[in-house]
Amino acid sequence: MFEWGLNWCIANHCHQFLMIHAAVVERDGCTAILAAPPGSGKSTLCAALVSRGWRLLSDELALIDPLDRLLTPVPRPISLKNESIDIIRRYDPSAVIGPVVRDTHKGTVSHMKAPADSVRRSQETARPAWIVFPRFQPGAKVELSPYSKARTLVRLAENAFNYTLLGERGFEALVGIVDKAECYEFTYSKLDDAISVFADLKALPAC
Repeated sequence: MFEWGLNWCIANHCHQFLMIHAAVVERDGCTAILAAPPGSGKSTLCAALVSRGWRLLSDELALIDPLDRLLTPVPRPISLKNESIDIIRRYDPSAVIGPVVRDTHKGTVSHMKAPADSVRRSQETARPAWIVFPRFQPGAKVELSPYSKARTLVRLAENAFNYTLLGERGFEALVGIVDKAECYEFTYSKLDDAISVFADLKALPAC
């Protein structure tokens, strides 16, 4: 309920931002927006990246300033569900994971503590560099495929909480970040493979 309350407060009172349902992580000043529906492995991938040195901006909300197109961090605990809880425990034994709550409407839920450095840098914005649509698929080979900017724009608009409310400002903000970002679809089944692919992403000159 507390997690839901945080989401509700932001979604209903932070319309100075364009809000997209996505995890956001940063490396060397450049951010990756991981936009995907529930059950896609988005938060699991986010937690794994954070455990390997990426800065956590959010596991749930990409907050984009329509004026400068920078991302504002919301480094709260990462919500892990069902099998993801044990997967991250094994992947990062040093991770601080809170109590397990069973039988919620999302199944079994627990939360991974946000790294202290991410919290300390919560006022430090970052520029979008990559937009990735991740999908966990058991047994699949890791694959990062270029994705068209037109389709990226549509999918981000569909995943935005207040795109319609912001109107022209929201459209221009989306066009601005998509135009300057590299856009991909990403399929993975093993976290080590996924981390290797993200480690090889090339930083954009704009960052």
